[in-house]
Amino acid sequence: MDMELRHLRYLVAVAEEGHVTRAAERLGIQQPPLSQQIRALERELDVLLFRRKPRGMELTQAGATLVDEARAILARVEAAAAAAKRTARGEAGHIGLGFTSSASFHPLVPRAIRAFGESHPLVALALEESGTVELAESLKAERIDAAFVRSPVAEGDGLAVHPVLDEDMFVALPTGHRLAGADGTPLPLGELAGEIFILYRRPVGPGLHDSIIAACHRAGFSPRVGQEAPRMLSTLSLVAAGLGVSLVPASMRRLQADGVAYRALDRAAQLTAPLNLAYRRHEASAAVHGFIALVQRTAAAAG
Repeated sequence: MDMELRHLRYLVAVAEEGHVTRAAERLGIQQPPLSQQIRALERELDVLLFRRKPRGMELTQAGATLVDEARAILARVEAAAAAAKRTARGEAGHIGLGFTSSASFHPLVPRAIRAFGESHPLVALALEESGTVELAESLKAERIDAAFVRSPVAEGDGLAVHPVLDEDMFVALPTGHRLAGADGTPLPLGELAGEIFILYRRPVGPGLHDSIIAACHRAGFSPRVGQEAPRMLSTLSLVAAGLGVSLVPASMRRLQADGVAYRALDRAAQLTAPLNLAYRRHEASAAVHGFIALVQRTAAAAG
């Protein structure tokens, strides 16, 4: 007879009840089969586990040692089963979250991550910052589970994209620039026709890059691109150095970079910065689905 979990449960029940009949009632089985199982366990181990007495059963020292181990094993099995159920309900597990550098500055992103962490304390969160293209590849390779991105992601590759919000764009100008006025009036995009533009490289953020070029064309000019930076944060460093102007999402103003002034862009430019949540279309993790739903609720509450 190979020892099974039921044999450990039988052993613990008899030890705790001190009587085979009462243990059988507790287990919902007949007394004779239970006695046979205990004797078979003793034969298999070649150890006397109980001393039979007129009014019950008493553990031997070897039996007490086995009962202690049996309780620990049964408790571990119950804990493992409970952990599996929590994971299936999305209450435990692991989520890899990605985001582009500009997306991380929008308050909704840290707000959603913090709210999920508070409501799902048993779900481990791993964060990764990268470009949109790299994040899409990480999603397909299952290195991460969801990503906040600015640029479009091809949904035909097994990925889904949920639009979270559209954000106004601002002009980033060197401090002291002739257009860096403090009157608060939005700046028509056409006013930048003679400026040198600093943009992030198209392979990193093709969506915003192409949208800016298209908006300039609608405003009647082709932008002169002087520098292309690997990240949006890098564009602000170049603006601060006086090498040109850039267009950035409104939330980037929270950076308060020295040497950079911000001015609202006129809505006639029809230029906004989308914030999207990308994830695998056929995602099976309940925890990931819970995070997606939380982001949707957070965005709806934020209007």
